[in-house]
Amino acid sequence: MGDSTERERVRGARRSPRAPLVAAIDLGTNNCRLLIAQPARGGALRIVDSFSRIVRLGEGLAASGELAPAAIDRTVAALKICAERIKKSGARRVRAIATHASRNARNAQVLIDRVAAETGLTLEIVSADEEARLAAIGCAPLIGHRHAGALVFDVGGGSTEVIWMRRRKAEIETVQSASEPVGVVSLAEMHGGGPQDRACYERMRAEMTALFAPARDAMAGFAPQTHHLLGTSGTVTTLAGVALGLDRYVRAKVDGTWHACADILRTIDRIVALDRDGRAAVGCIGPDRADLVVPGCAIFAAIATLWPCAQLRVADRGLREGILRELAAGARR
Repeated sequence: MGDSTERERVRGARRSPRAPLVAAIDLGTNNCRLLIAQPARGGALRIVDSFSRIVRLGEGLAASGELAPAAIDRTVAALKICAERIKKSGARRVRAIATHASRNARNAQVLIDRVAAETGLTLEIVSADEEARLAAIGCAPLIGHRHAGALVFDVGGGSTEVIWMRRRKAEIETVQSASEPVGVVSLAEMHGGGPQDRACYERMRAEMTALFAPARDAMAGFAPQTHHLLGTSGTVTTLAGVALGLDRYVRAKVDGTWHACADILRTIDRIVALDRDGRAAVGCIGPDRADLVVPGCAIFAAIATLWPCAQLRVADRGLREGILRELAAGARR
């Protein structure tokens, strides 16, 4: 979906002139995202600026084991924009993290050094456990009050995290989490030899179901009847936008929405029936995601098979919000 800038006011939040702005950068396998916020009363965040760009940092990583020079160039260019916006905002606390692609690239230090030299940002490569922890913090406010808990899932470009969160009295606790080193970019590259048709989708879905089966088995106490799915990623927000019939993606119309999982699976059937050009013509998909949406659909379908909850809540939030909440509370690790 390319570059995007948005400003929103969190309902009921009041800006405090004493609270310094905080900024979070999430550099994934496919996207580079920035969020700048004003801490407000009651732990709320007033989002004052955001930026997102598809950089495809992990392009070709599975085959070569290294970040490609062109991918590093695209990423540094996006991070320069992030650094400029942070400087202009006056944000005093900043955390910039990199996830799966940087964790697994032999030449990740080249990226870190270039980012420091050309943007002034300190890029921190986080573990899969830290990635899951931050996603859980960012999404926890969206766990339904009428539910005992949720399975939070984050479908990234190079990895997918699942986190079982459960309500215990007035608190939300993380019970168990798992991370698998397959996301939409890596899955697309694994199946890059032919068209992404129904047969290809079914193969990807079966592979992802088998991959996540041990994680499901480890969560023996998970009860789909009392829990819901809570998805955060470009995959799930795109599927929600298509299901809602939006001509173009609008965060405010997607974030926090509830969907029947059966409706999302029917939306997936419609997407899979299209060819690449047909998918690119769908406003909430577009040409940038046309070759990644089917792998994302396969991952979602596998999760919905293994954790068959009736409802899905969609979060256009996650790692960045987790970072911001910790920075705002002065609890950065």
